[in-house]
Amino acid sequence: MAMKAVIITRPGGPEVLEIQLRPKPDPGVGQIRVRVRASALNRADLLQREGNYPVPPGAPADISGMEYAGEVDALGPSATLWKVGERVIGIVGGGGHAEYLCVHEREAIPVPKSMSWADAAAIPEVFLTAYDALFNRLALGTGETVLIHAVGSGVGTAGLQIARVAGARVVGTARSPGKLERAKKLGLDVAIDASRGDWAAQVEAAIGADSVHAVMDLVGGNYLEGNLRVLALRGRIVVVGLTAGATAPFNMGMLLRKRLTIVGTMLRGRPLEEKIALARDFSERVVPLFESGQLKPVVDRVFPFDEIRAAHELMHSNDTFGKIVLAWE
Repeated sequence: MAMKAVIITRPGGPEVLEIQLRPKPDPGVGQIRVRVRASALNRADLLQREGNYPVPPGAPADISGMEYAGEVDALGPSATLWKVGERVIGIVGGGGHAEYLCVHEREAIPVPKSMSWADAAAIPEVFLTAYDALFNRLALGTGETVLIHAVGSGVGTAGLQIARVAGARVVGTARSPGKLERAKKLGLDVAIDASRGDWAAQVEAAIGADSVHAVMDLVGGNYLEGNLRVLALRGRIVVVGLTAGATAPFNMGMLLRKRLTIVGTMLRGRPLEEKIALARDFSERVVPLFESGQLKPVVDRVFPFDEIRAAHELMHSNDTFGKIVLAWE
């Protein structure tokens, strides 16, 4: 049996993407096969298309996609956690932009009750990343102030909501006043327009010097210097994205003087055991927050998979707020 999939025919721009037929995968021991109804687009998909993001071992190099929403289609040997027809979401090392994929049954997460496929597809990558970054990496506490760069991005809007539910004050940066206004509707406490120059000075003017307890940095590059500057004593930084570059000047004197901590994170290449642990924790602690309405997926636009090239072009433009979702019609 064949399935449709988004194929990266060669490294290059959106024009190298094609919808082609590939064999439908069979679930292995402890795995489930998922009939994918929707997925979403991530920066890593653009990098993989360009040939700049090698996939983890075992993931298809020519099929893009790092997340999925769909129903269980088949059970592999020893798989007992799910029933055929149940709705699941999750992240994968690759292959999410196909009609079918196989994952370990304990990596799958239940779709929040009554949620549409498009909204469900906007959850896995950004909310798992934000949850892991804020709590497992930063140990964000109630009453603390967290600075989120690129707060209008998929991970940014997810982190903003999760931090607010946890009782933190959120300062967010973006290079678009329109994105900041939309972020305020999600609960952003302090909006910083990074297009106006020295964003660190704006943070200090708004909340005082050395007043940020934690930073979730989705930008990287020269933002590091400002991060060190605005952090309070024993502040923490988690670096999630590097859209502004992978290198930056580093004031180690400030690092020592403030006793700061800098950690990096990446979900895609983690061992199966770590992904399972995160999925089970997320299922228990975060999925109920969607069902109660405390968290909401943020969808900028939904494309049919046949328009995958246009979806890549839109993400490259940086004009989106929240997630670009892809759906099989």
